Amino acid sequence: MAAASKVFAARLAGLVVLGPDGESIGRVRDMVITARVGRQQPRVLGLVVEMFTRKRIFVPILRVTTIEPGSVTLTTGNVSLRRFHQRPAEVLALGQVLDSRVRVDDPEHEELHGIDVVVVDLGIEQTRTRDWVVSKVAVRAARGRLGRRAAIRVVDWQHVQGLTHTDLSLPGQGVSALLSQYEGMRPADVANAMRDLPEKRRHELALALDDERLADVVQELPADDQTDLLMHLEVERAADVLEAMDPDDAADVLGVLPETEAESLLRLMDPEDSEPVRRLLEHLPDTAGGLMTPEPVVLTAGATVAEALARVRNPDLTPALASIVCVVRPPTATPTGRYLGCVHLQKLLREPPASLVGGILDTDLPTLAPDDSLTAVTRYFATYNLVCGPVVDDENHLLGAVTVDDVLDHLLPEDWREEDPADE
Repeated sequence: MAAASKVFAARLAGLVVLGPDGESIGRVRDMVITARVGRQQPRVLGLVVEMFTRKRIFVPILRVTTIEPGSVTLTTGNVSLRRFHQRPAEVLALGQVLDSRVRVDDPEHEELHGIDVVVVDLGIEQTRTRDWVVSKVAVRAARGRLGRRAAIRVVDWQHVQGLTHTDLSLPGQGVSALLSQYEGMRPADVANAMRDLPEKRRHELALALDDERLADVVQELPADDQTDLLMHLEVERAADVLEAMDPDDAADVLGVLPETEAESLLRLMDPEDSEPVRRLLEHLPDTAGGLMTPEPVVLTAGATVAEALARVRNPDLTPALASIVCVVRPPTATPTGRYLGCVHLQKLLREPPASLVGGILDTDLPTLAPDDSLTAVTRYFATYNLVCGPVVDDENHLLGAVTVDDVLDHLLPEDWREEDPADE
Protein backbone atom coordinates (compact mmCIF):
# COMPACT_ATOMS: atom_id res chain seq x y z
CA MET A 1 0.00 0.00 0.00
CA ALA A 2 1.38 3.42 -0.96
CA ALA A 3 2.65 5.62 1.84
CA ALA A 4 0.73 8.84 2.49
CA SER A 5 2.35 12.24 2.02
CA LYS A 6 -0.74 14.05 3.34
CA VAL A 7 -2.69 12.98 6.41
CA PHE A 8 -4.94 14.38 9.13
CA ALA A 9 -3.48 14.29 12.63
CA ALA A 10 -6.50 12.71 14.31
CA ARG A 11 -6.22 9.74 11.94
CA LEU A 12 -2.82 8.96 13.46
CA ALA A 13 -4.18 8.48 16.99
CA GLY A 14 -3.98 4.82 17.96
CA LEU A 15 -2.02 3.67 14.91
CA VAL A 16 0.52 0.93 15.53
CA VAL A 17 4.15 2.09 15.34
CA LEU A 18 6.42 -0.47 13.68
CA GLY A 19 10.18 -0.80 13.49
CA PRO A 20 11.93 -1.50 10.17
CA ASP A 21 11.61 -5.26 10.76
CA GLY A 22 7.90 -5.03 11.43
CA GLU A 23 8.17 -5.34 15.21
CA SER A 24 5.57 -3.37 17.13
CA ILE A 25 6.94 -0.56 19.30
CA GLY A 26 3.69 0.97 20.55
CA ARG A 27 0.86 3.23 19.42
CA VAL A 28 0.62 6.88 18.42
CA ARG A 29 -1.02 9.00 21.11
CA ASP A 30 -0.27 12.54 19.91
CA MET A 31 1.71 14.66 17.49
CA VAL A 32 4.13 17.41 18.51
CA ILE A 33 4.31 20.58 16.39
CA THR A 34 6.08 23.91 16.75
CA ALA A 35 4.21 26.85 18.17
CA ARG A 36 2.76 29.23 15.59
CA VAL A 37 4.85 32.29 14.69
CA GLY A 38 3.05 34.72 12.38
CA ARG A 39 1.82 33.08 9.17
CA GLN A 40 4.63 30.54 9.07
CA GLN A 41 3.48 26.94 8.82
CA PRO A 42 4.22 25.00 12.00
CA ARG A 43 6.61 22.11 11.55
CA VAL A 44 5.80 18.63 12.80
CA LEU A 45 8.54 17.71 15.27
CA GLY A 46 7.54 14.15 16.03
CA LEU A 47 5.08 11.71 17.54
CA VAL A 48 4.23 10.84 21.11
CA VAL A 49 4.25 7.03 21.17
CA GLU A 50 2.84 4.98 24.02
CA MET A 51 4.80 1.78 24.54
CA PHE A 52 3.28 -1.40 25.92
CA THR A 53 4.67 -0.49 29.35
CA ARG A 54 2.35 2.60 29.21
CA LYS A 55 5.36 4.91 29.09
CA ARG A 56 5.11 7.66 26.49
CA ILE A 57 8.20 8.51 24.48
CA PHE A 58 9.03 11.03 21.77
CA VAL A 59 9.89 9.80 18.26
CA PRO A 60 11.28 12.48 15.88
CA ILE A 61 9.29 12.78 12.66
CA LEU A 62 12.48 12.24 10.62
CA ARG A 63 12.55 8.71 12.04
CA VAL A 64 9.22 8.03 10.31
CA THR A 65 9.65 6.42 6.91
CA THR A 66 6.03 5.69 5.96
CA ILE A 67 2.54 6.52 7.20
CA GLU A 68 -0.13 4.08 6.10
CA PRO A 69 -3.83 3.74 7.03
CA GLY A 70 -3.11 1.11 9.68
CA SER A 71 0.42 1.83 10.87
CA VAL A 72 3.41 4.13 11.09
CA THR A 73 6.81 2.63 10.20
CA LEU A 74 10.14 3.93 11.49
CA THR A 75 13.52 3.90 9.79
CA THR A 76 15.07 2.35 12.91
CA GLY A 77 13.99 0.48 15.98
CA ASN A 78 16.52 2.34 18.10
CA VAL A 79 14.59 5.17 19.79
CA SER A 80 15.12 7.06 23.01
CA LEU A 81 13.21 5.41 25.85
CA ARG A 82 13.16 8.51 28.01
CA ARG A 83 9.69 9.63 29.02
CA PHE A 84 8.25 12.39 26.84
CA HIS A 85 8.35 15.86 28.36
CA GLN A 86 6.85 18.75 26.46
CA ARG A 87 9.13 21.76 25.88
CA PRO A 88 7.96 25.38 26.03
CA ALA A 89 8.04 25.89 22.24
CA GLU A 90 6.14 22.68 21.54
CA VAL A 91 2.40 22.16 21.09
CA LEU A 92 0.42 18.91 21.25
CA ALA A 93 -1.76 18.67 18.15
CA LEU A 94 -4.42 16.43 19.67
CA GLY A 95 -4.08 17.44 23.30
CA GLN A 96 -3.97 21.22 22.83
CA VAL A 97 -5.06 22.31 19.34
CA LEU A 98 -8.18 20.23 18.70
CA ASP A 99 -11.36 21.74 20.18
CA SER A 100 -9.79 25.22 20.31
CA ARG A 101 -11.77 28.21 19.00
CA VAL A 102 -10.35 30.14 16.05
CA ARG A 103 -11.35 32.71 13.42
CA VAL A 104 -11.18 32.10 9.67
CA ASP A 105 -10.69 34.67 6.90
CA ASP A 106 -10.67 32.27 3.94
CA PRO A 107 -12.33 34.02 0.94
CA GLU A 108 -13.66 30.64 -0.21
CA HIS A 109 -15.63 30.25 3.01
CA GLU A 110 -17.21 33.62 3.65
CA GLU A 111 -19.94 31.99 5.75
CA LEU A 112 -17.27 31.43 8.45
CA HIS A 113 -16.12 35.04 8.57
CA GLY A 114 -16.66 36.87 11.85
CA ILE A 115 -17.70 33.83 13.90
CA ASP A 116 -15.84 31.50 16.24
CA VAL A 117 -15.26 28.06 14.78
CA VAL A 118 -13.83 24.96 16.46
CA VAL A 119 -10.76 23.08 15.22
CA VAL A 120 -11.63 19.42 14.64
CA ASP A 121 -8.41 18.30 12.92
CA LEU A 122 -5.08 19.38 11.46
CA GLY A 123 -3.88 18.38 7.99
CA ILE A 124 -0.14 17.76 7.63
CA GLU A 125 1.89 17.12 4.52
CA GLN A 126 5.44 16.17 3.67
CA THR A 127 7.68 18.65 1.85
CA ARG A 128 10.43 17.97 -0.67
CA THR A 129 12.98 18.07 2.14
CA ARG A 130 11.11 15.23 3.93
CA ASP A 131 9.93 17.65 6.64
CA TRP A 132 6.27 17.57 7.64
CA VAL A 133 4.33 20.80 8.10
CA VAL A 134 0.79 21.75 9.11
CA SER A 135 -0.93 22.90 5.91
CA LYS A 136 -4.70 22.56 6.54
CA VAL A 137 -7.11 23.09 9.40
CA ALA A 138 -10.48 21.35 9.56
CA VAL A 139 -13.01 23.51 11.38
CA ARG A 140 -16.68 23.44 12.26
CA ALA A 141 -19.06 26.19 13.36
CA ALA A 142 -20.44 25.62 16.83
CA ARG A 143 -23.98 24.76 15.68
CA GLY A 144 -25.87 24.74 12.43
CA ARG A 145 -29.54 25.57 11.91
CA LEU A 146 -32.08 23.80 14.09
CA GLY A 147 -29.30 22.83 16.47
CA ARG A 148 -27.67 20.45 14.01
CA ARG A 149 -23.92 20.10 13.88
CA ALA A 150 -22.48 22.27 11.14
CA ALA A 151 -20.49 20.82 8.27
CA ILE A 152 -16.73 20.51 8.51
CA ARG A 153 -14.74 22.91 6.34
CA VAL A 154 -11.05 22.51 5.47
CA VAL A 155 -9.13 25.76 5.12
CA ASP A 156 -5.50 26.65 4.49
CA TRP A 157 -3.41 27.26 7.59
CA GLN A 158 -2.64 30.88 6.69
CA HIS A 159 -6.35 31.75 6.85
CA VAL A 160 -6.69 30.75 10.50
CA GLN A 161 -6.12 33.06 13.49
CA GLY A 162 -6.12 32.03 17.13
CA LEU A 163 -3.59 29.22 17.49
CA THR A 164 -0.75 31.02 19.23
CA HIS A 165 0.55 29.94 22.63
CA THR A 166 -1.41 32.79 24.18
CA ASP A 167 -4.65 31.73 22.46
CA LEU A 168 -4.21 28.09 23.47
CA SER A 169 -3.71 29.08 27.11
CA LEU A 170 -7.12 30.75 27.35
CA PRO A 171 -9.68 28.89 29.50
CA GLY A 172 -12.89 27.31 28.30
CA GLN A 173 -11.53 25.07 25.54
CA GLY A 174 -13.57 21.99 24.69
CA VAL A 175 -12.33 18.45 25.34
CA SER A 176 -14.48 16.29 23.04
CA ALA A 177 -11.43 15.10 21.08
CA LEU A 178 -9.64 14.08 24.28
CA LEU A 179 -12.72 12.31 25.63
CA SER A 180 -13.03 10.40 22.37
CA GLN A 181 -9.36 9.42 22.51
CA TYR A 182 -9.63 8.18 26.11
CA GLU A 183 -12.89 6.28 25.61
CA GLY A 184 -12.48 2.64 26.63
CA MET A 185 -9.07 3.21 28.24
CA ARG A 186 -8.38 1.94 31.75
CA PRO A 187 -8.34 4.63 34.46
CA ALA A 188 -4.61 4.07 35.03
CA ASP A 189 -3.94 4.67 31.32
CA VAL A 190 -6.06 7.83 31.31
CA ALA A 191 -4.18 9.07 34.38
CA ASN A 192 -0.89 8.37 32.63
CA ALA A 193 -2.05 10.28 29.55
CA MET A 194 -3.29 13.24 31.61
CA ARG A 195 0.15 13.67 33.12
CA ASP A 196 1.50 14.52 29.65
CA LEU A 197 -1.07 17.27 29.12
CA PRO A 198 -0.45 20.91 30.04
CA GLU A 199 -1.96 21.86 33.40
CA LYS A 200 -4.76 23.87 31.77
CA ARG A 201 -5.91 20.89 29.68
CA ARG A 202 -5.78 18.54 32.67
CA HIS A 203 -8.14 20.82 34.57
CA GLU A 204 -10.51 21.17 31.59
CA LEU A 205 -10.58 17.41 31.15
CA ALA A 206 -11.30 16.90 34.85
CA LEU A 207 -14.28 19.25 34.60
CA ALA A 208 -15.68 17.26 31.67
CA LEU A 209 -15.37 13.77 33.17
CA ASP A 210 -18.29 12.47 35.21
CA ASP A 211 -17.76 11.91 38.93
CA GLU A 212 -17.29 8.14 38.76
CA ARG A 213 -14.81 8.28 35.89
CA LEU A 214 -12.86 11.15 37.44
CA ALA A 215 -12.73 9.33 40.78
CA ASP A 216 -11.27 6.24 39.12
CA VAL A 217 -8.66 8.36 37.33
CA VAL A 218 -7.72 10.43 40.40
CA GLN A 219 -7.02 7.23 42.32
CA GLU A 220 -4.31 6.39 39.77
CA LEU A 221 -2.52 9.76 39.90
CA PRO A 222 0.50 10.70 42.04
CA ALA A 223 -0.44 12.38 45.32
CA ASP A 224 0.51 15.90 44.19
CA ASP A 225 -1.58 15.60 41.01
CA GLN A 226 -4.54 14.26 43.01
CA THR A 227 -4.49 17.28 45.28
CA ASP A 228 -4.00 19.69 42.38
CA LEU A 229 -6.99 18.37 40.42
CA LEU A 230 -9.36 18.28 43.37
CA MET A 231 -8.38 21.76 44.55
CA HIS A 232 -9.19 23.18 41.10
CA LEU A 233 -12.73 21.80 41.28
CA GLU A 234 -15.56 23.62 42.99
CA VAL A 235 -15.66 22.40 46.56
CA GLU A 236 -19.06 20.68 46.13
CA ARG A 237 -17.78 18.83 43.05
CA ALA A 238 -14.60 17.81 44.87
CA ALA A 239 -16.74 16.32 47.65
CA ASP A 240 -18.81 14.41 45.07
CA VAL A 241 -15.65 12.96 43.53
CA LEU A 242 -14.35 11.92 46.96
CA GLU A 243 -17.67 10.16 47.59
CA ALA A 244 -17.18 8.18 44.37
CA MET A 245 -13.65 7.13 45.33
CA ASP A 246 -12.81 4.02 47.33
CA PRO A 247 -12.78 5.03 51.01
CA ASP A 248 -9.11 4.15 51.48
CA ASP A 249 -8.09 6.24 48.46
CA ALA A 250 -10.26 9.14 49.60
CA ALA A 251 -8.62 8.94 53.03
CA ASP A 252 -5.16 9.03 51.41
CA VAL A 253 -6.10 12.21 49.52
CA LEU A 254 -7.65 13.93 52.55
CA GLY A 255 -4.76 12.85 54.75
CA VAL A 256 -2.33 15.15 52.92
CA LEU A 257 -4.63 18.19 52.94
CA PRO A 258 -4.64 20.80 55.70
CA GLU A 259 -6.96 19.65 58.48
CA THR A 260 -9.45 22.50 57.95
CA GLU A 261 -9.79 21.81 54.22
CA ALA A 262 -10.13 18.07 54.77
CA GLU A 263 -12.84 18.62 57.38
CA SER A 264 -14.73 20.99 55.05
CA LEU A 265 -14.81 18.34 52.35
CA LEU A 266 -15.84 15.62 54.78
CA ARG A 267 -18.79 17.73 55.94
CA LEU A 268 -19.96 18.17 52.35
CA MET A 269 -19.83 14.43 51.69
CA ASP A 270 -22.80 12.19 52.32
CA PRO A 271 -22.46 10.89 55.92
CA GLU A 272 -22.77 7.33 54.66
CA ASP A 273 -19.66 7.90 52.51
CA SER A 274 -17.71 10.12 54.90
CA GLU A 275 -18.06 7.91 57.97
CA PRO A 276 -15.77 5.07 56.74
CA VAL A 277 -13.28 7.67 55.54
CA ARG A 278 -13.24 9.29 58.99
CA ARG A 279 -12.57 5.89 60.59
CA LEU A 280 -9.63 5.31 58.27
CA LEU A 281 -8.19 8.74 59.06
CA GLU A 282 -8.03 7.73 62.75
CA HIS A 283 -5.19 5.33 61.88
CA LEU A 284 -1.64 6.13 60.87
CA PRO A 285 -1.23 5.79 57.08
CA ASP A 286 1.53 3.13 57.33
CA THR A 287 -0.47 0.74 59.50
CA ALA A 288 -2.96 -1.96 58.60
CA GLY A 289 -5.77 0.34 59.73
CA GLY A 290 -4.55 3.11 57.45
CA LEU A 291 -3.96 0.77 54.51
CA MET A 292 -7.21 -1.18 54.64
CA THR A 293 -10.42 -0.76 52.72
CA PRO A 294 -13.53 -0.82 54.93
CA GLU A 295 -15.51 -2.54 52.16
CA PRO A 296 -14.30 -6.15 51.84
CA VAL A 297 -16.63 -8.96 50.77
CA VAL A 298 -18.57 -9.82 53.93
CA LEU A 299 -21.23 -12.53 54.45
CA THR A 300 -22.84 -14.34 57.35
CA ALA A 301 -22.29 -18.04 58.03
CA GLY A 302 -25.74 -18.85 56.63
CA ALA A 303 -24.89 -17.65 53.11
CA THR A 304 -24.41 -20.27 50.41
CA VAL A 305 -21.38 -20.82 48.20
CA ALA A 306 -23.52 -19.66 45.26
CA GLU A 307 -24.21 -16.36 47.05
CA ALA A 308 -20.52 -15.93 47.84
CA LEU A 309 -19.52 -16.53 44.21
CA ALA A 310 -22.14 -14.05 43.05
CA ARG A 311 -20.62 -11.43 45.36
CA VAL A 312 -17.04 -11.93 44.18
CA ARG A 313 -18.16 -11.73 40.54
CA ASN A 314 -18.87 -8.04 41.07
CA PRO A 315 -16.84 -6.30 38.32
CA ASP A 316 -16.19 -3.34 40.64
CA LEU A 317 -14.12 -5.54 42.96
CA THR A 318 -10.38 -5.75 42.39
CA PRO A 319 -9.04 -9.31 41.87
CA ALA A 320 -7.23 -9.04 45.22
CA LEU A 321 -10.34 -8.02 47.16
CA ALA A 322 -12.38 -10.76 45.45
CA SER A 323 -9.89 -13.44 46.53
CA ILE A 324 -11.34 -13.77 50.02
CA VAL A 325 -14.80 -13.71 51.64
CA CYS A 326 -14.93 -12.65 55.28
CA VAL A 327 -17.60 -14.40 57.37
CA VAL A 328 -19.04 -12.65 60.43
CA ARG A 329 -22.03 -12.51 62.73
CA PRO A 330 -24.47 -9.68 61.93
CA PRO A 331 -24.17 -6.83 61.24
CA THR A 332 -22.15 -7.24 58.08
CA ALA A 333 -21.26 -3.55 57.63
CA THR A 334 -17.86 -2.70 59.09
CA PRO A 335 -17.20 -2.66 61.97
CA THR A 336 -19.10 -5.94 61.86
CA GLY A 337 -20.29 -8.42 64.42
CA ARG A 338 -17.91 -11.11 65.62
CA TYR A 339 -15.43 -12.27 62.97
CA LEU A 340 -15.76 -16.03 62.41
CA GLY A 341 -13.21 -16.75 59.68
CA CYS A 342 -12.78 -16.48 55.94
CA VAL A 343 -13.28 -18.51 52.79
CA HIS A 344 -10.78 -18.33 49.94
CA LEU A 345 -11.99 -18.06 46.36
CA GLN A 346 -10.34 -21.33 45.34
CA LYS A 347 -12.22 -23.12 48.13
CA LEU A 348 -15.51 -21.66 46.91
CA LEU A 349 -14.84 -22.96 43.42
CA ARG A 350 -14.40 -26.51 44.73
CA GLU A 351 -17.58 -26.70 46.81
CA PRO A 352 -21.20 -27.43 45.81
CA PRO A 353 -23.20 -24.22 45.23
CA ALA A 354 -25.74 -25.09 47.93
CA SER A 355 -23.13 -25.56 50.67
CA LEU A 356 -23.02 -22.99 53.46
CA VAL A 357 -19.91 -20.85 53.81
CA GLY A 358 -20.09 -21.38 57.58
CA GLY A 359 -19.15 -25.02 57.01
CA ILE A 360 -15.99 -24.36 54.99
CA LEU A 361 -14.38 -21.61 57.03
CA ASP A 362 -10.64 -21.13 57.34
CA THR A 363 -10.44 -20.38 61.06
CA ASP A 364 -6.71 -20.97 61.37
CA LEU A 365 -5.56 -18.01 59.28
CA PRO A 366 -4.24 -15.27 61.59
CA THR A 367 -5.71 -11.80 61.16
CA LEU A 368 -4.13 -8.36 61.05
CA ALA A 369 -4.56 -5.81 63.83
CA PRO A 370 -5.30 -2.20 62.86
CA ASP A 371 -2.05 -0.94 64.44
CA ASP A 372 0.19 -3.50 62.70
CA SER A 373 3.05 -1.73 60.93
CA LEU A 374 3.67 -1.79 57.18
CA THR A 375 6.57 -4.19 57.78
CA ALA A 376 4.31 -6.53 59.75
CA VAL A 377 1.67 -6.42 57.03
CA THR A 378 4.27 -7.17 54.36
CA ARG A 379 5.58 -10.14 56.32
CA TYR A 380 2.00 -11.36 56.82
CA PHE A 381 1.37 -11.45 53.05
CA ALA A 382 4.70 -13.14 52.37
CA THR A 383 4.23 -15.72 55.15
CA TYR A 384 0.73 -16.82 54.18
CA ASN A 385 0.97 -16.29 50.39
CA LEU A 386 -2.03 -13.95 50.35
CA VAL A 387 -3.17 -11.01 48.28
CA CYS A 388 -5.82 -9.91 50.80
CA GLY A 389 -5.96 -10.12 54.58
CA PRO A 390 -8.71 -9.29 57.13
CA VAL A 391 -8.16 -6.58 59.75
CA VAL A 392 -9.80 -7.33 63.11
CA ASP A 393 -9.87 -5.25 66.32
CA ASP A 394 -9.31 -6.38 69.92
CA GLU A 395 -13.00 -7.25 70.31
CA ASN A 396 -12.89 -9.46 67.19
CA HIS A 397 -14.90 -7.08 64.99
CA LEU A 398 -13.93 -7.03 61.33
CA LEU A 399 -12.81 -3.50 60.40
CA GLY A 400 -11.76 -4.07 56.81
CA ALA A 401 -9.16 -5.79 54.66
CA VAL A 402 -5.73 -4.91 53.31
CA THR A 403 -4.93 -5.85 49.70
CA VAL A 404 -1.52 -6.39 48.19
CA ASP A 405 -1.86 -3.36 45.87
CA ASP A 406 -2.30 -1.12 48.93
CA VAL A 407 0.91 -2.57 50.38
CA LEU A 408 2.85 -2.05 47.14
CA ASP A 409 1.66 1.57 46.90
CA HIS A 410 3.28 2.24 50.28
CA LEU A 411 6.41 0.14 49.75
CA LEU A 412 7.32 1.95 46.55
CA PRO A 413 8.65 5.54 46.65
CA GLU A 414 5.94 8.20 46.93
CA ASP A 415 6.67 9.38 43.39
CA TRP A 416 6.86 5.90 41.84
CA ARG A 417 4.22 6.82 39.25
CA GLU A 418 6.41 9.67 38.08
CA GLU A 419 9.77 7.93 38.14
CA ASP A 420 11.15 6.41 34.97
CA PRO A 421 13.45 3.43 35.56
CA ALA A 422 15.08 4.06 32.17
CA ASP A 423 16.23 7.49 33.39
CA GLU A 424 17.89 6.23 36.57
